[in-house]
Amino acid sequence: MSRWSPCKRRDFIRRLRKIGFDGPLSGTRHQFVIFGQHRLAVPSNAEFSVTQLRMMLREGEEIIGRRISVHEWNNL
Repeated sequence: MSRWSPCKRRDFIRRLRKIGFDGPLSGTRHQFVIFGQHRLAVPSNAEFSVTQLRMMLREGEEIIGRRISVHEWNNL
């Protein structure tokens, strides 16, 4: 069974783009990615911890309207 693992910022953005997000675009404090009319802020950390990754993915799941499983995330 797959487990969540820390993710580099570059990989996080690349995987979000495969799901359908566009960006990253520059904001005032953070860059963000967009999906339709919705924005998801992407902090400037070089690497995201599992906790931070899950928090951002939950926001992304609400935006796209479906769950992202560990297996799907690791295969992107």
